[in-house]
Amino acid sequence: MSRHVAIVTDSTAYLPARTMERHGITAVPLTVVLGDRALEEGTEISTRSLAQALQKRRSVTTSRPGPELFAETYRRIAESGADGIVSLHLSAELSGTHDAAVVAARDAAVPVRVVDTGMIAMALGFCALAAAEAAEAGATVDEAVAAAEKRAAGTSAYFYVDTLDYLRRGGRIGAAQALFGSALAVKPLLQLQDGRIEPLEKVRTASRAIARLEEIGADRAGSAPVDIAVHHLAAPDRASALADRLRDRVPGLADLHVSEVGAVIGAHTGPGLLGVVVSPR
Repeated sequence: MSRHVAIVTDSTAYLPARTMERHGITAVPLTVVLGDRALEEGTEISTRSLAQALQKRRSVTTSRPGPELFAETYRRIAESGADGIVSLHLSAELSGTHDAAVVAARDAAVPVRVVDTGMIAMALGFCALAAAEAAEAGATVDEAVAAAEKRAAGTSAYFYVDTLDYLRRGGRIGAAQALFGSALAVKPLLQLQDGRIEPLEKVRTASRAIARLEEIGADRAGSAPVDIAVHHLAAPDRASALADRLRDRVPGLADLHVSEVGAVIGAHTGPGLLGVVVSPR
């Protein structure tokens, strides 16, 4: 490797492949279990296949990577010349991925700092990018971790879902919270708070919920330099229109990413998801 500190994340960061290649970021895949088939996110199951399975109410669950997969990743990176690794992962409140990485790090050939970012999707991706940019500038492991943690502290994520049923089935939101979105057929807005998915607002219609998502994202962005990601699942037109409106409303916009979430997050949110991640630089 050309630098001493390597950056590892997981497949739920949803970083563009070209971005990962340019910054030398390695992603360890989570697994989606579709019926009796275990499929790696990003290579073995498409979001279209997932959306179709969910719409047909087929059994869909997710699984963390095993410690052995992390151990193999750390070994390969160490052998390529890195003398330290920063391993950044989705919220430990939502997945056991962080714990698996911690187990593997104990026996790694080089020092590995495993970080629970408390983030998901591009909220995690922006943390990985911050760490990678610091490493490229010659940062130590501790300095790269600090860069990621600083980015995480300022990053916010907000979501619209058509229904809370998928989050409830997967245990990512409690039954009492699920009632938040069932009474009077309101449309729920959610936020990532302390590493957990929490209710934010109840809105009467889907169009109003998406308008509020735009308002919240723009207000959170303010006028300082900021990166934004707009995520969706099986809702590309909605996502594109939302991104265009945010581009017009955010004067300090640096980078704007629009992408479909992968199968792991999609399995827990269902088709129709829209998300806005706001990450000040």
